[in-house]
Amino acid sequence: MSALYMIVGTLVALGVLVTFHEFGHFWVARRCGVKVLRFSVGFGMPLLRWHDRRGTEFVIAAIPLGGYVKMLDEREGEVPADQLDQSFNRKTVRQRIAIVAAGPIANFLLAMVFFWVLAMMGSQQVRPVIGAVEADSMAAKAGLVAGQEIVSIDGEPTTGWGAVNLQLVRRMGESGTINVVVREQDSTAETPRALALDHWLKGADEPDPIKSLGIRPWRPALPPVLAELDPKGPAQAAGLKTGDRLLALDSQALGDWQQVVDLVRVRPDTKIVLKVERDGAQIDVPVTLAVRGEAKAAGGYLGAGVKGVDWPPSMVREVSFGPLAAIGEGAKRTWTMSVLTLESLKKMLFGELSVKNLSGPITIAKVAGASAQSGVADFLNFLAYLSISLGVLNLLPIPVLDGGHLLFYLVEWVRGRPLSDRVQGWGIQIGISLVVGVMLLALVNDLGRL
Repeated sequence: MSALYMIVGTLVALGVLVTFHEFGHFWVARRCGVKVLRFSVGFGMPLLRWHDRRGTEFVIAAIPLGGYVKMLDEREGEVPADQLDQSFNRKTVRQRIAIVAAGPIANFLLAMVFFWVLAMMGSQQVRPVIGAVEADSMAAKAGLVAGQEIVSIDGEPTTGWGAVNLQLVRRMGESGTINVVVREQDSTAETPRALALDHWLKGADEPDPIKSLGIRPWRPALPPVLAELDPKGPAQAAGLKTGDRLLALDSQALGDWQQVVDLVRVRPDTKIVLKVERDGAQIDVPVTLAVRGEAKAAGGYLGAGVKGVDWPPSMVREVSFGPLAAIGEGAKRTWTMSVLTLESLKKMLFGELSVKNLSGPITIAKVAGASAQSGVADFLNFLAYLSISLGVLNLLPIPVLDGGHLLFYLVEWVRGRPLSDRVQGWGIQIGISLVVGVMLLALVNDLGRL
């Protein structure tokens, strides 16, 4: 079933985003008087085609990994004399800039619509209350303690842990200070705290900003009573059963499931002894833990889980917006994520972030499937983020991308004449090499995550 969600989610995501992107080019081109020959969603063999009254051929092709709008252009073929005024290359520089920029702009507008809908739908968010702080960690040195609620980071309000993580992600790879405002437990008093950064998480392959600060979010206590087992996991192989209560791990008493998680994580590929209460009797069960993750991210794996408990109402808040307020919220989210995407690319370019954080089609497909399976809100959120990424990437000044064409037209605007075909040809060759290289790097990263 998960594979089906992955396939359907990917096709829907790419279909919607690519169609809207190309529609941006198409709509503005027609407004500028350019004749559109073909509007294709996908590449390769046409599966479905039809024409409108203006002669544009609409195509749904077999390979759903992109799309294109083909316009009348003297550089690509002979144009009848009576249609020269409808040729793309005959339009003014401003008109050509508008046509090319319309695709990425359409992606940003689509993201705003998705965020607008999500803002009106509302969400349930867990208050960002600190559950524990590791000794000698960055958080501990800054004076953060358990029970404090994080109110804002760098002046941006944090209504939930998602907002906390977003603000921290923006500072990865940097040096300087993170300004955190916390509200003391059982008080309205707010206190500023400063966390010192020194190339924070620079080069980290799988960064976890909240954990790296030494902060553990507050969670309700979970009794260590097994409720589910991985059929292929170490717990099942060792003979553990659902309903077993874990009393101790290697003679260390257990009172909460989080203790189990912490102790197991630091013991990859290790033999442990669990003291278990089963049917009123206590027994010792030897278990050889497995390994999950690679290199520094490797951790122990038990292959068992417990039943969740309800969160106290005081620790959860509902966040929603009316139709008008949601417009502003949608625009704000779109701007924030666009800037974050651009900053992340810049940090990768200058070595402040690991290029292993770059994701390709496999990761996109997996996330698409998972978000589609988890509900409408998560899927819309994924579509919004992906649409923003598509818009930002297409605006990069790399020939063959929309941003590369915009660069050529801006140079033409300043010079008063276009760049020579020779220079543009060199640029396109370099652009193709860069795009192919990035795609291969992203694919290698994807394969490494499997």
